[in-house]
Amino acid sequence: MPEVTTTSEAGYSAENDVRDFSLTIDATGEDAPDTLETLLAAYGSCYVPALRVGGEQRDAGDLGKIEITVDGELNDDDKLDAVSFDIKWETETDDETAQNVIDRAFELCKVHDALKDSLHAETSVETGAF
Repeated sequence: MPEVTTTSEAGYSAENDVRDFSLTIDATGEDAPDTLETLLAAYGSCYVPALRVGGEQRDAGDLGKIEITVDGELNDDDKLDAVSFDIKWETETDDETAQNVIDRAFELCKVHDALKDSLHAETSVETGAF
Protein backbone atom coordinates (compact mmCIF):
# COMPACT_ATOMS: atom_id res chain seq x y z
CA MET A 1 0.00 0.00 0.00
CA PRO A 2 1.54 3.37 -0.98
CA GLU A 3 2.23 5.72 1.90
CA VAL A 4 3.71 9.21 1.90
CA THR A 5 4.40 11.39 4.94
CA THR A 6 4.16 15.11 4.18
CA THR A 7 5.62 17.60 6.67
CA SER A 8 5.71 21.39 6.63
CA GLU A 9 7.48 23.26 9.41
CA ALA A 10 6.38 26.69 8.11
CA GLY A 11 5.45 28.44 4.89
CA TYR A 12 4.18 26.75 1.73
CA SER A 13 6.93 24.19 1.12
CA ALA A 14 6.54 20.58 2.22
CA GLU A 15 8.93 17.67 2.56
CA ASN A 16 7.50 14.35 1.42
CA ASP A 17 8.97 11.07 2.61
CA VAL A 18 8.29 8.16 0.30
CA ARG A 19 9.93 4.94 1.51
CA ASP A 20 13.67 5.87 1.60
CA PHE A 21 13.24 8.89 -0.70
CA SER A 22 12.54 12.53 0.00
CA LEU A 23 10.79 15.00 -2.30
CA THR A 24 10.30 18.72 -1.71
CA ILE A 25 7.20 20.37 -3.17
CA ASP A 26 6.66 24.12 -2.89
CA ALA A 27 3.13 25.41 -3.52
CA THR A 28 4.60 28.73 -4.68
CA GLY A 29 7.07 27.06 -7.07
CA GLU A 30 9.91 29.21 -5.76
CA ASP A 31 12.12 26.60 -4.06
CA ALA A 32 10.92 23.39 -5.75
CA PRO A 33 8.33 22.20 -8.26
CA ASP A 34 4.84 23.29 -7.32
CA THR A 35 1.96 20.95 -6.57
CA LEU A 36 0.46 20.89 -10.07
CA GLU A 37 3.86 20.47 -11.72
CA THR A 38 4.47 17.51 -9.45
CA LEU A 39 1.07 16.03 -10.33
CA LEU A 40 1.78 16.43 -14.04
CA ALA A 41 5.22 14.84 -13.60
CA ALA A 42 3.64 11.88 -11.79
CA TYR A 43 1.04 11.54 -14.58
CA GLY A 44 3.69 11.54 -17.32
CA SER A 45 5.97 9.24 -15.33
CA CYS A 46 3.14 6.76 -14.87
CA TYR A 47 2.09 6.96 -18.51
CA VAL A 48 5.57 6.07 -19.84
CA PRO A 49 5.60 2.47 -18.50
CA ALA A 50 1.92 2.16 -19.47
CA LEU A 51 2.93 3.04 -23.04
CA ARG A 52 5.70 0.44 -22.95
CA VAL A 53 3.31 -2.29 -21.79
CA GLY A 54 0.66 -1.06 -24.23
CA GLY A 55 3.19 -1.25 -27.06
CA GLU A 56 3.94 -4.88 -26.25
CA GLN A 57 0.25 -5.76 -25.81
CA ARG A 58 -0.88 -3.99 -29.01
CA ASP A 59 1.78 -5.44 -31.33
CA ALA A 60 3.95 -2.32 -31.60
CA GLY A 61 6.86 -4.00 -29.80
CA ASP A 62 9.51 -2.02 -27.97
CA LEU A 63 8.78 1.70 -28.44
CA GLY A 64 12.39 2.70 -27.79
CA LYS A 65 12.97 6.20 -26.45
CA ILE A 66 9.78 7.88 -25.21
CA GLU A 67 9.31 11.58 -24.51
CA ILE A 68 6.09 13.14 -23.24
CA THR A 69 5.51 16.86 -22.89
CA VAL A 70 2.72 17.14 -20.33
CA ASP A 71 0.84 20.43 -20.49
CA GLY A 72 -1.65 21.55 -17.87
CA GLU A 73 -4.19 24.27 -18.55
CA LEU A 74 -5.47 26.31 -15.62
CA ASN A 75 -8.92 27.81 -15.17
CA ASP A 76 -9.65 31.31 -13.84
CA ASP A 77 -9.10 30.08 -10.26
CA ASP A 78 -5.61 28.76 -11.17
CA LYS A 79 -6.83 25.18 -10.77
CA LEU A 80 -6.06 22.42 -13.23
CA ASP A 81 -8.71 22.40 -15.94
CA ALA A 82 -7.18 20.22 -18.67
CA VAL A 83 -4.15 18.07 -19.37
CA SER A 84 -2.60 17.25 -22.73
CA PHE A 85 0.20 14.89 -23.72
CA ASP A 86 2.52 15.48 -26.68
CA ILE A 87 4.00 12.00 -27.07
CA LYS A 88 7.03 10.98 -29.11
CA TRP A 89 8.49 7.51 -29.36
CA GLU A 90 11.33 6.09 -31.36
CA THR A 91 9.72 3.09 -33.07
CA GLU A 92 7.81 3.74 -36.29
CA THR A 93 4.16 2.60 -36.05
CA ASP A 94 1.12 3.20 -38.20
CA ASP A 95 -1.64 5.53 -36.93
CA GLU A 96 -4.05 2.75 -35.96
CA THR A 97 -1.42 0.86 -33.96
CA ALA A 98 -0.25 4.08 -32.29
CA GLN A 99 -3.83 4.90 -31.23
CA ASN A 100 -4.30 1.36 -29.89
CA VAL A 101 -1.12 1.75 -27.81
CA ILE A 102 -2.27 5.14 -26.49
CA ASP A 103 -5.73 3.83 -25.60
CA ARG A 104 -4.28 0.79 -23.82
CA ALA A 105 -1.82 2.98 -21.91
CA PHE A 106 -4.71 5.06 -20.53
CA GLU A 107 -6.35 1.82 -19.35
CA LEU A 108 -3.12 0.80 -17.58
CA CYS A 109 -2.01 4.14 -16.09
CA LYS A 110 -2.74 4.25 -12.34
CA VAL A 111 -2.46 8.04 -12.11
CA HIS A 112 -4.94 8.44 -14.98
CA ASP A 113 -7.32 6.14 -13.12
CA ALA A 114 -6.91 8.14 -9.91
CA LEU A 115 -7.84 11.45 -11.54
CA LYS A 116 -11.58 10.96 -11.37
CA ASP A 117 -14.36 12.92 -9.71
CA SER A 118 -15.32 10.04 -7.42
CA LEU A 119 -11.85 9.93 -5.81
CA HIS A 120 -11.86 12.17 -2.76
CA ALA A 121 -9.51 11.79 0.20
CA GLU A 122 -11.13 10.49 3.38
CA THR A 123 -9.79 12.58 6.25
CA SER A 124 -9.15 12.43 9.96
CA VAL A 125 -7.50 15.13 12.07
CA GLU A 126 -5.62 15.28 15.36
CA THR A 127 -5.27 18.83 16.62
CA GLY A 128 -2.66 19.90 19.16
CA ALA A 129 -0.47 17.02 18.03
CA PHE A 130 2.85 18.88 18.23
